[in-house]
Amino acid sequence: MKFEFLMTLDSVLRHGSFANAADDVGLTASAVSLQMKRLEEYLGQPLFDRSGRSVRPTPLAVELAENVRGALDAMEEARTRHTAVLTGRVVIGAIRSLQPTMIPLVLREISGRHPSLSVRVIQGDSGELLEHLKAGRLDGAALVRPTSGGSSRLYWQDLEQQPFVFVAPPDRIETTAEALIGRYDWIQFDTSLTSGRTAASYLHRLSPGTRPRYELESIEAVLAMVSAGLGVSIIPRLPTSSRVRAPVRQIRLDDDTPTRKIAFVCRSGDADNRRILAIRDAFATGYGVTRDD
Repeated sequence: MKFEFLMTLDSVLRHGSFANAADDVGLTASAVSLQMKRLEEYLGQPLFDRSGRSVRPTPLAVELAENVRGALDAMEEARTRHTAVLTGRVVIGAIRSLQPTMIPLVLREISGRHPSLSVRVIQGDSGELLEHLKAGRLDGAALVRPTSGGSSRLYWQDLEQQPFVFVAPPDRIETTAEALIGRYDWIQFDTSLTSGRTAASYLHRLSPGTRPRYELESIEAVLAMVSAGLGVSIIPRLPTSSRVRAPVRQIRLDDDTPTRKIAFVCRSGDADNRRILAIRDAFATGYGVTRDD
């Protein structure tokens, strides 16, 4: 029997239903129901009366929840006590473009504030990282938030709205994207990714019929190619530090410029986990935003 089952039981009694408790602990209603059945099997007695249209707790469920609530409160107090040193290990995911830009800032922040906390960083595209998070292989991830807003069963903190920009070799004097497209080959960011498809769609509006000469999986690689004079491209705007080794000329697009939203995401039940809070704070500091609570 897992201690989390008792926490879920307490949530069911506090919120009045499996569905409401599911939102509180970051699980599906069916997962909450399964945990309660496992707890009943362990006790050998029912915790809920399922004979009516709604599920009602038995006196045993109420008694059990009251008995463990003191322990749960003590654990919460210990967890939120800021004098406690954070230890252990956190596994987070980050999309490729954040690896050389934001991740060093995040890890430097963690190293300074929580030197005993170990962090492993996994690279992947946004879809892969979301699947790893839902499967429990990641504790959190920094990625491109889906245009739909993302699953409401996850906790999201928006970090930055990044507009797309047109990039050209640094020594060119042409002032419009159209003139540069006519002079240079087109370098396409990976269209298997949402950002790449967004850039390709905008290019089609800007210059119908233009086809890419090169297609690359890394924004950093696109920047290096453009900086070397091998073509032009449209990519999400990145922090200035990422362009130091590959200077390019940026041209703002029109008022219909597409954007992508970078966000930190974790499971709802982990949103107040102190290790996850430390990672969220580090990302918020890196992006200069106020953490959502």
